[in-house]
Amino acid sequence: MEKPYWEEEPALGAEPDLTEELLDEESESGEEMYEHFSLTVDKGQSPLRIDKFLTNRLEHVSRHRIQTAADAGSILVGGQPVKSSYKVKPLDQISIVMPYPVREVEILPENIPLEIPYEDDDLLIVNKPAGMVVHPGHGNYSGTLVNALTYHLKDLPLFQQGDIRAGLVHRIDKNTSGLLVIAKTERAHARLAKQFFDHTIQRKYCALVWGNLPEDEGTITGNIGRSLRDRLKMAVFPEGDQGKHAVTHYRVLERLGYVNLIECRLETGRTHQIRVHMAYIGHPLFNDERYGGDRILKGTTFSKYRQFVENCFQLLPRQALHAQSLGFVHPTTGKSIYFETPMPDDMRTVVERWENYTAHRRLDEE
Repeated sequence: MEKPYWEEEPALGAEPDLTEELLDEESESGEEMYEHFSLTVDKGQSPLRIDKFLTNRLEHVSRHRIQTAADAGSILVGGQPVKSSYKVKPLDQISIVMPYPVREVEILPENIPLEIPYEDDDLLIVNKPAGMVVHPGHGNYSGTLVNALTYHLKDLPLFQQGDIRAGLVHRIDKNTSGLLVIAKTERAHARLAKQFFDHTIQRKYCALVWGNLPEDEGTITGNIGRSLRDRLKMAVFPEGDQGKHAVTHYRVLERLGYVNLIECRLETGRTHQIRVHMAYIGHPLFNDERYGGDRILKGTTFSKYRQFVENCFQLLPRQALHAQSLGFVHPTTGKSIYFETPMPDDMRTVVERWENYTAHRRLDEE
């Protein structure tokens, strides 16, 4: 018998040899939060409802949870979604995409203020500030988004079970600001998770990157996996023999001399995807310490310019990345909904500094 998908290592949907420090970094993905479990029905299996069959086969999973996953289209036979009443047949190929189960971690509700642009009975949208970790992990057991949600939604069953990932459908890095969708029910959770797994979620980020991109628009394709040189970093493997398939589309919004303000649209969602892809093509994010953007990579040698950049680093002590918009199909109404939030003050201020610097530089050259 195959090992149930939640017993497979490691947690957080990453490779088994991730270091604890890197595990604290959040992924920009939704699909990496949900492991893909598959099995083949035995030759001698008699017809049996798939919800009962899976309840018998998988440990620590209720029939209700299986039915919820089927309702969300997350249980496939031969690649096609089936209902709970589907009767399994010999040699059926069954695959499942489900949220992670409850983990044995104590989650303490904390009354942390949250910016919530939208909320209804099924979900809420959070505008996460930079510096907030999404869920508890090594070195971050309090002050996380999950601690805040557990307090804010303490009357809901989903947030009374002490689940380390309660309501989470996707994640963004600790030092990335922007929008996250949070599910308030198991049904909404399963349906939103399926959209992320199928790459049908619309996500756009804005980023400030070093250098002047040669084209106004472009696409970066390259597998992303653990760096072979530095285990705390991800890397691009262009040959595709390692890592996971990743695609980032970008568009230049503003050319500011030695830096560009760009918009990135994720086709996939991998750990540090935008940060790794932009560094891979020689345009790391401004002040991205992990991927080399915290140095002066473009510009002059004048001390006045060096001081200008250092001041910008102090104003924006993180990578210049903001999850600006989020669009998806509502799990209950079936209608497409879309949310957008402006850049936070720290990133906006630095962009304005570069706009002023570029304008004065052009005047000096005239």
